[in-house]
Amino acid sequence: MNRLPVPDARARAHGEQVVACLQQEMEACGGAITFARFMELALYAPGLGYYSAGSRKFGAEGDFVTAPEISSLFSRCVANQIQQVLGALGGGKVLEVGAGSGVMAADILSELEQRGSLPEQYVILELSADLRERQLQSLRDRAPQLLQRVKWLDALPEMPFRGVVVANELLDALPVHRFHVGSDGVEELYVARDGDGFCWRRGKFSSKCIADRFERIGRSLPVGYQSEIGLAAEQWLGTLGSMLEQGLVLLIDYGFPEHEYYHPQRDGGTLMCHYRHRAHPDPLILPGLQDITAHVNFTAIAETAVAVGMDVYGYTTQAYFLLANGLEQAVPDAQGDPLVQLELSRQIKTLTLPEEMGELFKVMAVGKGLAKVPLSGFALRDLRGKL
Repeated sequence: MNRLPVPDARARAHGEQVVACLQQEMEACGGAITFARFMELALYAPGLGYYSAGSRKFGAEGDFVTAPEISSLFSRCVANQIQQVLGALGGGKVLEVGAGSGVMAADILSELEQRGSLPEQYVILELSADLRERQLQSLRDRAPQLLQRVKWLDALPEMPFRGVVVANELLDALPVHRFHVGSDGVEELYVARDGDGFCWRRGKFSSKCIADRFERIGRSLPVGYQSEIGLAAEQWLGTLGSMLEQGLVLLIDYGFPEHEYYHPQRDGGTLMCHYRHRAHPDPLILPGLQDITAHVNFTAIAETAVAVGMDVYGYTTQAYFLLANGLEQAVPDAQGDPLVQLELSRQIKTLTLPEEMGELFKVMAVGKGLAKVPLSGFALRDLRGKL
């Protein structure tokens, strides 16, 4: 593991509070908790979790950079897909779940304004008060004239929703259960105390749902294999599907179809942590100070969509999605400035090259009432057959 930066005194003090919260939960549960619960508290414990506390997460000052912050070209292409769907629906709202720094919301709204295709309302579901403030500031800085169209929510709308839902790098941050294949059978991985820190502990499956899922995916996996099962992402999509009346859910994240996700050679799973722009695989250190993610099983997401009455309209790589939505046409005229041209070239390469974000990141479209709409983002290549 690359040497990680040492947290400052303020961060260490915060981390100690998160450790105490986790240890208290373990004591209440008999000494150990599922990794899903550990991940949930480390990321979302009110006032303490990584996404709930007031530290910088996104951009150069944070721990990682997302596609909307790399280039506004990303959001302009997403806006193209939104415009097509809202046009087919004859109007509607846009709901962004987990809007990060707010840059994508501002850029999408600005692009739709230029096209004369603004939504009835742009709704942001964000639980973090700190991130809400940052999103508000981004909108003030980049699209102040459109602030009146933006509304923040604490939970998914209870009323039927009609329009487009966008979730960029959301599913990868939802809690996952972990399992380990041993010589005596498969067990779930729990987290327990280990002095002042934490350690893994093996035990029986915490629910029948996880046991049933492993029956489907794990019979041929070798001894020593460990990976994740992302039930929270499926449950979230199921809840979303129940409130969607008509429209599109656009899921943008890194992940694989199930047969690639649980490939025998991917024997360590997909967990990855990010701390100050350094990636490493240990989720048990720096609780509350680092991001914890797991790749998305897009086959399970597609099956969940169908189970709750949605259709799967498309599945492709980020590169194909952006190119199909006019990435090349969206590049602004550099007017002969070589430095501007160089920067635009760098942005496009990061978004589209296979060794960057272009192939690992996928885009899936699910929804209701759009069967007759040939979605622009999947016109170049649709990979649903590989799910």
